Amino acid sequence: MAVQEARQDERDGVHGGGCTCGDCPHGARAGHRRAVAAFLAQRDGFAAGQGLPAAVAHSASASRQWVSDELTQSADAVAARARAEGGAWLARLQGRTAAVVWGAFVLLLLTQSLTAIGAGWTAARTAGLLAALVVAGALTAASWFHRARGGVLAPVIGEDNRLSTSRAVAVAWVLFVAYAVLVLAGRLAAASGHTERDALLDGLELARGAGVLTVLAVVCTIAVLVRRVVGLRVLGQRLQKLPADRPRAADLLTDDAGRGTFADIQYVVVSAVALAFAAVRLARRPDQLPDLPWGLAVVVLISAATYLAGKYAEGGRPVILSVVRAREAGDLDAPIRTGDDIEIRGAGFVPPGAHSADRLSRMVVRIGPVNVHVPLVPVAGGFSNPTDTLLTVPVPADVEPGRLDVQVVTAAGVETNACTIDVTD
Repeated sequence: MAVQEARQDERDGVHGGGCTCGDCPHGARAGHRRAVAAFLAQRDGFAAGQGLPAAVAHSASASRQWVSDELTQSADAVAARARAEGGAWLARLQGRTAAVVWGAFVLLLLTQSLTAIGAGWTAARTAGLLAALVVAGALTAASWFHRARGGVLAPVIGEDNRLSTSRAVAVAWVLFVAYAVLVLAGRLAAASGHTERDALLDGLELARGAGVLTVLAVVCTIAVLVRRVVGLRVLGQRLQKLPADRPRAADLLTDDAGRGTFADIQYVVVSAVALAFAAVRLARRPDQLPDLPWGLAVVVLISAATYLAGKYAEGGRPVILSVVRAREAGDLDAPIRTGDDIEIRGAGFVPPGAHSADRLSRMVVRIGPVNVHVPLVPVAGGFSNPTDTLLTVPVPADVEPGRLDVQVVTAAGVETNACTIDVTD
């Protein structure tokens, strides 16, 4: 029993939170979980008034600043653990994506075998399996070259480390069309008569696959255009973007904050339905490109246009609406003086995906020439300051009396408009 405990302790020591094994993700994952648990316990303890040193307990402002600094340091440690865990997760994703690709190939093989009972094995079935084998092999090779970036999923992971809906839809259509062309190529290679070869070549005519090719051109254009639109809006400070710790499947249907969005959901659903229809058409007529009906093709085009319009409409620049002196119960009404707290009211102060403590702690309020970091005020289950519509910060003693501009710099680095206040002696 003692030997087993010693071995367990040895394993825990090797694969603990500070594990440095080359390809071992266990240490990063366990370390991140422990860091998150410690941070949550610390935050809830501070929210309940526990853990404050006696040197700062007598001053509300000093205790608030001390708590904010402690939480910021802990949040930075959690963020470092999250980045390490995200990198390890991407590294081990390569094997999983390759397994999914070959699992799909085995599923196709079983389907072909079962449907061949009674109907007999045909050259089209052989061509379909060979085409699937070529596609699976190409994807496996590509996943190995991109093994540090998620394997097969690397092309659909955006610059913000999230799965891109537009790229995922475009890649799905590209793979399907490539598979369909390979099926026709296999049929053409096995054809023995001129009549059969001519019929297969006629199946590649534009009139046969105009719907599928139009949809392919549009979704690929949307994927490139969306990247350009998002990049320009970020540079123009009309859209706030922060990278995620790691990509998630839900990214295809949600925004950066994890909320489901109509534009993304309808684009994925409509494209999946159209792809399923095209796959059935290919299975029924493997001698030509799937002739996607123009009605269904137009539905996909409308869905793509809706998705693009949603990308233009999302986001917005943060804005300050007003700045007032914060007043507690029993305080007298007075002008803003150094040492007072001010409330900054507006919208868009917390970018989507920036609700973690390490990103909330990056928010800065510029009062004249002085930069004031927004203090973290913990409550049970979260923070009461800062919020998306309200910030409370102190006016430091370094601020000179007079008319001063107030600006907020969000975690994404975007500056708000300036709001003028009067600071008196």
